[in-house]
Amino acid sequence: MASYLQIDNLTKSFGDLVLFQNISFGIAEGERIGLIAKNGSGKTTLLNIIAGEEGYDNGAVVFRRDLRVGYLKQDPCYPEELTVLEACFYHGNTTVELIKEYERCMETEGHPGLSDLLVRMDQEKAWDYEQKIKQILSQLKIRNFDQKIKQLSGGQLKRIALANALITEPDLLILDEPTNHLDLDMTEWLEDYLRRTNLSLLMVTHDRYFLDRVCNEIIEIDNKQVYQYKGNYSYYLEKRQERIDAKNVEVERANNLYKTELDWMRRMPQARATKAKYRKDAFYELEKVAKQRFNNDNVKLEVKASYIGNKIFEASHLYKSYNDLKILEDFSYIFSRYEKMGIVGNNGTGKSTFIKILMGQVQPDSGTVDIGETVRFGYYSQDGLQFNDQMKVIDVVQDIAEVIELGNGKKMTASQFLQHFLFTPETQHSYVYKLSGGEKRRLYLCTILMRNPNFLVLDEPTNDLDIITLNVLEEYLQNFKGCVIVVSHDRYFMDKVVDHLLVFNGQADIRDFPGNYSDYRDWKDIKQQKDKEAEKPQEEKTNRVRLNDKRKMSFKEKREYEQLEKEIQDLETEKVEIESLLCSGTLSVDELTEKSKRLPILNDMIDEKSMRWLELSEIES
Repeated sequence: MASYLQIDNLTKSFGDLVLFQNISFGIAEGERIGLIAKNGSGKTTLLNIIAGEEGYDNGAVVFRRDLRVGYLKQDPCYPEELTVLEACFYHGNTTVELIKEYERCMETEGHPGLSDLLVRMDQEKAWDYEQKIKQILSQLKIRNFDQKIKQLSGGQLKRIALANALITEPDLLILDEPTNHLDLDMTEWLEDYLRRTNLSLLMVTHDRYFLDRVCNEIIEIDNKQVYQYKGNYSYYLEKRQERIDAKNVEVERANNLYKTELDWMRRMPQARATKAKYRKDAFYELEKVAKQRFNNDNVKLEVKASYIGNKIFEASHLYKSYNDLKILEDFSYIFSRYEKMGIVGNNGTGKSTFIKILMGQVQPDSGTVDIGETVRFGYYSQDGLQFNDQMKVIDVVQDIAEVIELGNGKKMTASQFLQHFLFTPETQHSYVYKLSGGEKRRLYLCTILMRNPNFLVLDEPTNDLDIITLNVLEEYLQNFKGCVIVVSHDRYFMDKVVDHLLVFNGQADIRDFPGNYSDYRDWKDIKQQKDKEAEKPQEEKTNRVRLNDKRKMSFKEKREYEQLEKEIQDLETEKVEIESLLCSGTLSVDELTEKSKRLPILNDMIDEKSMRWLELSEIES
């Protein structure tokens, strides 16, 4: 298997802050790697270093010669006056440069080198470049190709950059939070697209379903070092816990021996110092192990919700629209005590507007929202992250309260509270501008929960939060003695937190679905299948039924039917075996790549044979 990238003994620091030290790993052809770390551990910095956009202290980053690399930045930037389509040609790649070279040739008298250019255009499939970019943009719901960049939202800009990264079909694709700003349909499209391509991947994402279904290897940055796991996200969780347990046992044993050796060191006569030098050296090495603290802290959200009465809020006959875009139309809803509602829907269907109407930040065209007297909102908004960058972290919290009430008479100082959110004393006295994007999000969440709300309204809380924070936030919300409304595109998060969904289909079509997101997705798939069947002309269906009623399965069809059953069963068995092997961690890199490529082929074969089996089974019945 060809090696695409090799990183050796890489170290990066900012002043006294060391992000990672002497880390080494490689990426080979066919590997799909998810990069996981706590916020502030250097995930984005590492991607920038690999992409050549940031320097490093020492080490080496070596690519295979002529390797094509695509990079999706966390915050892409384009000149404001470009159109959407022009932006897709702005960041040069080999195909774009070839197209420009062809255009210059055609504008030059005599068209020098045209024959060679035509051959290269065919080889690069450059003739279809514009059409392909439009197709990908359409999948990402960017359809106005002449719109100016300055008129786009940050989410639309990120999707244009994603289309740019995908269209070049690079050998190695590096993605920094690709699912941020994608709605659920777009996320599932991207997931399927990446699974069916032969691209090698290195990506940072907090979407755990995405990691589980796309990646075949996880790399974790922890305590300035990297740990590699040959398997998907579920396999990583299992093996990481084994590593934690083993490390804890090692440290415990070292501590026990350390106490004995420490006593010996204190009692050791000076005359024996030379003879016991080897034991002294061993003592200092043992001391290093004994004083290790495995970095397995959790964000502990132990803030208690204040009392909430039976009356929460009641929306009565709400109407809201912007010109031809309808958000709400005669919408009424009575919110129950301890209810946990998830809100899903495509971008632009009015989810955030609905939240702002509830919070009183936007007025409905007509109708009323009646809020209960005991309700205390905690509102986490997409645009609420507004700190003074020159303030210290501790001052941000102390400006709200010096002491935080935890309930049951318990209290906590602002500094203690921040430590529960993984802000070390050093970080607390650092300035806000030094925090990573995810750390600022965590601080923002901290300032909301410390006010003891009993009704949490969370608008896209999962963007930029690390997976460890998300896990504990999920647990906190599950045990939260209050009401919750969550707007999120994180499918795993929604599955863990909500009791039911409010589905925004657009143009004020809002449906209440009893269940989590996976339940809704299964129901939606079944409904779409039934709708497709109902769309078939009635006459064709009647004729087919009448024909099937009259004829029996031929001998040849019967043999095919029986053979298909066996083939489908064998394919399903092979699929289960491959999935088990991919999660086992026992495969070599070559075997892992081979099995990963085989899996989508198996899925296609199963689908094709199942459809034929269904056709024959209708004759049989």
